[in-house]
Amino acid sequence: MKRHAALSVSTYVRIAVMMAAVDGSAFASGFQLQEQTASGLGLAYSGMAAATQDASTAFWNPAGMTFLPRSQVAVAANYIIPSFRFSSAGGPPAGSTYSAFGDGGDGAVPTAVPAVYGLLHITPRLAAGLSINSPFGLSTDWDSPWAGMFYAVKSKVETLNVNPAIAWRLNDFLSVGAGVSYQRLKATLTNALTPLIPTAQGRLDGSDWAWGWNVGVLGDFGQGTRVGLTYRSAISYRVTGEVAFNNPAFAPLGSNVAADLKLPQVASIAVAQQIGPKLRVLADYTWTGWDSVQALTVIATSGPGTGLPVENVPLSFKNSWRTGVGAEYELSPPWLLRAGVAYDRSPVQDAFRSPRLPDSDRKWLAIGTSWRPDERWTLDFGYAYLWVKEASSNLVSAGPVPGVLRGRYSSNVNILGVQASMRF
Repeated sequence: MKRHAALSVSTYVRIAVMMAAVDGSAFASGFQLQEQTASGLGLAYSGMAAATQDASTAFWNPAGMTFLPRSQVAVAANYIIPSFRFSSAGGPPAGSTYSAFGDGGDGAVPTAVPAVYGLLHITPRLAAGLSINSPFGLSTDWDSPWAGMFYAVKSKVETLNVNPAIAWRLNDFLSVGAGVSYQRLKATLTNALTPLIPTAQGRLDGSDWAWGWNVGVLGDFGQGTRVGLTYRSAISYRVTGEVAFNNPAFAPLGSNVAADLKLPQVASIAVAQQIGPKLRVLADYTWTGWDSVQALTVIATSGPGTGLPVENVPLSFKNSWRTGVGAEYELSPPWLLRAGVAYDRSPVQDAFRSPRLPDSDRKWLAIGTSWRPDERWTLDFGYAYLWVKEASSNLVSAGPVPGVLRGRYSSNVNILGVQASMRF
């Protein structure tokens, strides 16, 4: 019985490593959330380290704050409408062990991702800013019972990032900026326990706060050319939580557990080029160091196995990158039009793809507009559609519920964004 308890806990906590894909759907690489503004959405978030569109530059590149002429605030919300569907390869031996339970319906959960940004000019060359947003997250919920219920039923991960920053303009050409992040990660994850009682589920609730930092440089080369460089540090979490069960027969197996998770470092280079009085083109290349997530070691913090590893879960994330190109065109003094395309590489390898994070490479197509009725206010609207590459599943579990999950995932995403900015 004690051995069974340890194996059960490992099943639920292996999820902690998948803590990511969005409090709605992570739609940058892995479980990173690119959806931080509506002004950037219309560009498919191309060139954000050089864009200096509004107060959100405090997050994208703090050095850009000194290039904005006035103090301001911006409030943004993106509504992510994803679709995740699994198609089983059939029953065993070639297909899924539990294919008779069904394909799980649409595992995606539409979610709103809000953000708030502020920028204050202290002197003509010194500015401070604050970003409150969610850089990582995930939400999936498969109909249960289903073929993959022993890997995942419900997954909800939220991050809250509080990121003050400061920028100093060294001269007319160059500005530098830096910030610190105090970031919370919170997760609720469930999966089924046994095919004999398909409704019996284990639930893991865990959370942690951790620190990170970011720096940026922005140069203005004249002739409408700006180049930005940014770097965000990795953030290391010690996620602690509790495993509980919705069926009294399994209640004695409840336990406290802990797992280490290191979210990746991110570096970006971007350029913005003004072409004539009305057109601006933006582009970027962004690298994400997902190789920080290779495996999850789960430690029991209560019970007879306290201090011992419960299980080592292989993830084998690889480093990823994204690139994008966008354009802004001033249609008339109050109206600005935007469009952009981007390509995102996933860090998830086929052999390790989980229904908690059925991630794959994706292509972006985005449009947007900005309306500035007066000198104080700007309203931004954006829309993007993402084509997600069809991806395979070939998960094999030796226990506590042996089986395989073989098939394919098909996904797509619609994103709607709105934002209000006020200058003062």
